Amino acid sequence: MNTNNSVVVTDQLESTLTSSISAFPDDKLFLVTDQNSAKFCLPLLCEIPNIEKFKTIVIPSGEENKLLSSVEKIWLFLSQNGADRKSLVVNLGGGMVTDLGSFAASTFKRGLPFINIPTTLLSQVDASVGGKTGFNFNGLKNEIGVINQPLQVIIDTRFLKTLDHENIISGYAEMIKHGLIHSQDHLAELRKFDLDNPDYRELQGIIAHSVLIKNYFVEKDPHERNIRKALNFGHTVGHAFESLSLRNSQPLLHGHAVAFGMIAELYLSRLNSGFADGIMHHLSQWLISIYGKYQIAASDYEALYELMGHDKKNEGKRINFTLIRSVGEVEINRDCSKEQVFEALDYFRELNHD
Repeated sequence: MNTNNSVVVTDQLESTLTSSISAFPDDKLFLVTDQNSAKFCLPLLCEIPNIEKFKTIVIPSGEENKLLSSVEKIWLFLSQNGADRKSLVVNLGGGMVTDLGSFAASTFKRGLPFINIPTTLLSQVDASVGGKTGFNFNGLKNEIGVINQPLQVIIDTRFLKTLDHENIISGYAEMIKHGLIHSQDHLAELRKFDLDNPDYRELQGIIAHSVLIKNYFVEKDPHERNIRKALNFGHTVGHAFESLSLRNSQPLLHGHAVAFGMIAELYLSRLNSGFADGIMHHLSQWLISIYGKYQIAASDYEALYELMGHDKKNEGKRINFTLIRSVGEVEINRDCSKEQVFEALDYFRELNHD
């Protein structure tokens, strides 16, 4: 099913990709993937005519490799293999691959067209959709990047069968966020879905719904000047949790960090936007039931607050939060005091206390 002109949710990956690459010369096809995706996901493309014609680079897996050095490897690969403006780059993998490959394609010879084939739930509903590209720099997540839309995003839930439970629920956090900021109906279908025994056919429709919500905000505000900031709900605190976990060499999966960030930002929404106290507690307990507990100490607060100050959506020294008045009612660019942020961290810490 088409969610818009460039995002296709399908179980006909082979015919969709074959049609998409037909406009490009066989010797101008490039594939960027990582070790895990090459092993578990690339075999799903084996039926595509001329798949052997793709010049392929396999980069190391893992968020720790989402660095400028990996982008340089892709640039060098493209340069040494004759890539030019008539070339097509296909990125096959999770968000790390689609972010890196999309950035490399967007900047090589001032921009090559690219297609994303996301293989994780997180990348299917978030990272590969919306045109964000980039890499981590100076210990900060996605610090360098550009916004550039892919030629196409092809989403096939068959890839999800290669994932473990932790990576499924990591992507699910972004879907929960989409429900919270836009749609009671989407939130309701997410609450009913059986994460322990996923029905991938049912999940395909829920993914399409989630992508429609993301596209709603992206199309209204392609360059994130205004309402697209709604998609940042849970991320200001979540990225701080994620960065702190990397510093401590105990990295959180992105979706888990966002889920924990949503708990803190639900509390800030209660303080500043009138979000209902009972619903906040109910949602927080539901998130903990899925993502488990994450321990922070009061001594971490200053470091977390400093990390929140690096969020790309901030203005000057002001930390901009996205909050919600109720499910589906968003308030962007909300200013919260340091005391309120620490109070929200207190709430989170007490909920997660053993």
